[in-house]
Amino acid sequence: MKEKRIERQISLFNVPESKKISSVIKRDGRVVSFDKSKIINAIFRAAQSVQGEDRELAERLADNTFKMIHDVYPAGATPSVEEIQDIIEKVLIENGHAKTAKAYILYRAEHQRIRLKKDEQIVVDDTIPYKVLWKVFLWNVDHQCHTVDKINTHIKNKTLGKLIQESEKAYHDEIDKVSALILKRLPDVRLVVVAGPSSSGKTTTTTKISEKLKEKGVDFVLMNLDNYFLDLDQQPRDEYGDYDFEKPEALDLDLINEHLESLLDGKTIQMPYYNFKSGKREKKTQAFRLLPNQILLIDSLHGLYEGMTSRIPPEVKFKFYIEALCQIKNKQGEFVRWADLRMLRRMVRDNWHRSYDPISTIGHWHYVRRSEMRYIVPFVNSVDYIFNGSLPYELPFYKLHLLGFIEKARAKFKNDSKKADAYLRSERVYHLLSTFLDVKEESLVPDNSLLREFIGGSKYQY
Repeated sequence: MKEKRIERQISLFNVPESKKISSVIKRDGRVVSFDKSKIINAIFRAAQSVQGEDRELAERLADNTFKMIHDVYPAGATPSVEEIQDIIEKVLIENGHAKTAKAYILYRAEHQRIRLKKDEQIVVDDTIPYKVLWKVFLWNVDHQCHTVDKINTHIKNKTLGKLIQESEKAYHDEIDKVSALILKRLPDVRLVVVAGPSSSGKTTTTTKISEKLKEKGVDFVLMNLDNYFLDLDQQPRDEYGDYDFEKPEALDLDLINEHLESLLDGKTIQMPYYNFKSGKREKKTQAFRLLPNQILLIDSLHGLYEGMTSRIPPEVKFKFYIEALCQIKNKQGEFVRWADLRMLRRMVRDNWHRSYDPISTIGHWHYVRRSEMRYIVPFVNSVDYIFNGSLPYELPFYKLHLLGFIEKARAKFKNDSKKADAYLRSERVYHLLSTFLDVKEESLVPDNSLLREFIGGSKYQY
């Protein structure tokens, strides 16, 4: 039996060198070695929790997991722990081990609680401080909107309008708080850095903060970093050979720092102009200067990346981070993933605003999420304020806009082994949205709501 076990272990780890995945991205953004034995142990522990004791079965399931990982990702890719855990769940379910899959999901959450020494009802993720999430969760509990069932009760009892009003007030109270913090640090602060992952609500939130500051005679001036992209022939590429515009190194970081220094010294710069059709920076430039009553604003996916503003003294900067800190549990008692909520937002917006197929958004979301974990999450603890960009009432409205598209996505990705991650995402959000009762009263959503940034009908121009 021992010899058989050794042979089995050799076959498990005998992956061709050209196909090997050697590293993964952890939830705190660190890149670590891909330790395959952890998959076997995690599956076995989950099986033990439902009275399973077959170690060899756990190894066979791990073998299937390894195969799927190497089918989905090319050699040299760096998937996230989150993506690998999703594949483990898929393998368990497809091989008839639904109970073990459920136990594994619970194991993931419990492991986080143990690691963080927290025994309350929430799970800390993406390095967001526990007390920030606890505050959001308590607000939801107090307003009876912390589960799908509770939100459905609001819809059924026609109290959704009241929940929307209360949610909007809480959001705008946060706007007031951040604005007050910035004003308190004047005149020292000359640069405000707003960072957050895709579709977290940066645009609407910064617009509203700008309105508040303007009431006090202070103007935000946006520095458009899109003009600082490197020429296409200098762009980094990913493991697929595609241009990786999600990396901070896709931007001319040296020139950004040089121009920031000049602007804060009162000098005029010649801002470049980037032509996205040609993939090159053009010769023409635009004069740009910061006036005494103005604060420079950087609204960027990579605003917290150290190299972005490394030459600017800390006391001159105010950095705040926005994330859709959704604290709502689905029918299975699991928290809705923040990244899933943001993907739904982007799908809606891309469809009506950019004429982009929402199904393609699902297919390419792994690029977005991986970049967030590499270049945003590790720097969250360096910010002055963390802002909750989620609205507890918004999910039912995505059902209205997206359920048909997501059904098509499930069918498209179901039998495509290289798109297993996209299929898992489409399955997860389909089952989530399907559990909500229908909502058709979009008129309940104010025209100045953050939600309007995504579903349309906003008073702001995007």
